[in-house]
Amino acid sequence: MTASFLPIDLNTWPRKPYFDYFYYQLKTKYNVNHHLEITALLNSIKKRQLKFYPTFLYLITKTVNQNEAFRMAFDENGILGLWNFLVPSYTIFHKDDKTFSDLWSPYYTGFNDFYTTILHDMEQYRDIKGIRVKAGRPANFCPISALPWLSFTSISQDTYSDSDLLVPIIRFGKYYQNMEKTLLPFSIYVHHAVADGYHTSKFINELQDLCREIDDWIDS
Repeated sequence: MTASFLPIDLNTWPRKPYFDYFYYQLKTKYNVNHHLEITALLNSIKKRQLKFYPTFLYLITKTVNQNEAFRMAFDENGILGLWNFLVPSYTIFHKDDKTFSDLWSPYYTGFNDFYTTILHDMEQYRDIKGIRVKAGRPANFCPISALPWLSFTSISQDTYSDSDLLVPIIRFGKYYQNMEKTLLPFSIYVHHAVADGYHTSKFINELQDLCREIDDWIDS
């Protein structure tokens, strides 16, 4: 896929007063934490002998790309606009020295192409140390990482200095059993200038639907 950036016409954009308020006046970002039910998802991928991490990266990235509110950004000239899609920028863990590296991979709409590409990149860079080990990360990326050691109930994340990053920052933790269900801690950090509670709730609900409606995408 070829990335393209569409500038927003601020003269006709209905959200402009909300964007201006939360970006320039009352600068606001927020976290929402939720526990996704992944019982059916885990059962399905175990039967197919698929790995959870690249599978869930696909579901997150697919959901991001279904929602315009989470594809907004500034270009290199400071123009506000919308990417036609984002690619995943995700972390891998080095067990030997307990450090991590940040990777990115191309986005494919089909699950199989996405999954095999993630596996290839993780294998290629698994022993290379450093924060960013794969060059060429494009501007249209979404940061995603996992905390597979902790089933957190809540997590708060922020950037210490001012940042013009408008895309969400996404984290998920260690899944766990609750009665007969398997739940996954999930956190999304959102810039209020581009997304309200409605948009974030819509995102989480769509992600939950993908975790349940597996036949809709797993053979794509």
